[in-house]
Amino acid sequence: MAESFPFPTFLILIFLIILSGLTFTMGYKLRDDPEAIKLASSDFGHIHRYNPAAVLYPASINDISSLIKFSNNVSTPFSIAARGHGHSTRGQAMAPNGVVVDMTSLKNYSPHVSGISVNSSNNSGININNNDNYADVGGGQLWIDVLHATLEHGLTPVSWTDYLYLTVGGTLSNAGISGSAFRFGPQITNVYEMDVVTGQGGFVTCSPQKNSELFFGVLGGLGQFGIITRARIALEPAPKRVKWVRMLYSDFSTFARDQERLISLNGRKQSNALDYLEGSLMLNRGPPDNWRSSFFPQSSHSRIISLVTKRGIIYCLEVSKYYDEHTETTVKKELELLFKGLCFLPGFLFEKDVSYVDFLNRVRSGEEKLHSQGQWDVPHPWLNLFIPKSSISDFDAGVFKDIVLRRNITTGPVLVYPMNRTKWDDRMSAVIPQEDVFYTVGFLHSSGFDDWEAFEEQNEEILGFCDRAGLEVKQYLPHIKTQQGWINHFGSKWKAFLKKKALFDPKRILSPGQRIFNN
Repeated sequence: MAESFPFPTFLILIFLIILSGLTFTMGYKLRDDPEAIKLASSDFGHIHRYNPAAVLYPASINDISSLIKFSNNVSTPFSIAARGHGHSTRGQAMAPNGVVVDMTSLKNYSPHVSGISVNSSNNSGININNNDNYADVGGGQLWIDVLHATLEHGLTPVSWTDYLYLTVGGTLSNAGISGSAFRFGPQITNVYEMDVVTGQGGFVTCSPQKNSELFFGVLGGLGQFGIITRARIALEPAPKRVKWVRMLYSDFSTFARDQERLISLNGRKQSNALDYLEGSLMLNRGPPDNWRSSFFPQSSHSRIISLVTKRGIIYCLEVSKYYDEHTETTVKKELELLFKGLCFLPGFLFEKDVSYVDFLNRVRSGEEKLHSQGQWDVPHPWLNLFIPKSSISDFDAGVFKDIVLRRNITTGPVLVYPMNRTKWDDRMSAVIPQEDVFYTVGFLHSSGFDDWEAFEEQNEEILGFCDRAGLEVKQYLPHIKTQQGWINHFGSKWKAFLKKKALFDPKRILSPGQRIFNN
C-alpha cells in the first residue's frame, strides 16, 4: 500500500475553530477519533492510504462553508476533500493531514436542502430552461435513491453510471459515464443548475447562464473549484422494462464496426436508436459471467467457454432498448431492424427481458455476492482510458492481444465501447480525445492485498505502449503522478483550468488527493 502521511496533532486546530467564533449548525461533528480517521483514509481502491487530521460530518451547507473559510483565514491553510461514497480508487477523495468532509451525512440533517425534490410538468407550471421535468438533488445523495424518488413521479434521469451506489457530487466531478452516454451524453451534460461551495467558502448558484465559468469548471473538474451541494438533474418519462441482449464476436474489427454503426443512431428522441451499448472482453479465466452481472444461460456456458478457450479473446456486445406499455408491441421489431446486417457469431445471441430498475441496478447483486465472499473490500488497481477511434485497432493489437494475453493476469471485467463526442460539452473541464468517436476502455481489476502490484505493472505497461505508439489516450478517473503529466492530460484546457483554480480556490485547498497542484 502507498505510505501514509504522518498523523499530526489536530487538537490545536479544533481549538482554533472553536475560538474563531465561526457559526456551525447544531448537530455537526468534527471527529479525529481512530474510527473516523480510518474510514476516511482509504477508499474502494484499497491501494493508497492517507490519514486526514479530522473528518467533518456537516449538518448544513453552512458547516462546509465555515470550514473552508476558516482554512482560508489561517496562516497555513489546511486541505479539504469532499468524500461521497468513497468509490475512488487512487485516494482522490482523501486529504492528507487535512479535513475530509463526509457529504453523505447531510441527508441525515437537511432533507429540504440536500435531499431529493422532483419537479414534474404534471404538477407545476414552472418552466426551467424549457424543461419542466427535473430533480433538485443534494450532492451527497446516491443515484439509486434519485432513481427511486423520480420513478414515483413516472420520471427518470437518462444518463447513468453502471453502478448506482455513487453520490451525485462524486460522479459530476468526473463525468459519469456508461453505455447510455453515446446517446444521452455523460451525466455532466444533463445538469441544468448547481449550488457550489467554492474553495474560498462562498455559496454560489451557477448554471450555463449564471456564473457559467464556475458551472462549466466544476462539471468534470475533479473537485478542484468547489464542492457540489445541489444539482438540478434533467428528467424524462421513465420506461417500464428493458430488452437486454448480448452478442459474441471473434473479430475485433467487426465488433468495433458494429458498435460504431449502432451508436451512429443517437438522436435523443430517435425511436429506432438503442438506449444503452457497451462492449467487453471475454478471456479464458473462468465462467463467462462476472461480478458485474449474471446473464448467460447456464446451458450455454460450456460452448461459450469452449469458444473463448479456442480463440483466447472473445468480444461481447451488450445492448438494450427500453419500452413501456405504448411500445411493447413494437420493441422486438425495432431490435430486429437494428440487428439486421450485424456480423456477430451465429448462434451466440442471448436475450433477457427485465424491469427498468433491475437493469439499471444490475451490478448490485454482484456486489452483494462479493461482499458475502469477502471479495469486495480488496484492492482495485483499475485503469480507465479514453482512446480515439483511429487508434482502437492498434490498442487491440498491442494491448488486448499482446499485453493482456501475455501477462495472463486479468481477472476483472474489461470494458470497451464507443461514444460520440457531440454528446459532450467542451466548455466543461472533462477531457476527452478530439475525434468525433472515441472509445472508453476500463480494466476493472480486483486483486489480493499481496499481488496488486502485478496489475499496476500491467497498467504501466499499457500506458507506456500508448505513449510509444502515439495513441493520444486520455485517462478517465485519472491518476497522474507529475505536474507535467497533468499539463499533458489537460492539453489545450490546462491554461483555463489553472485560471479557474486561481479564481475559485486560490489557496489550493480543495481536493488534494487528485495531486494536480501538490505532486
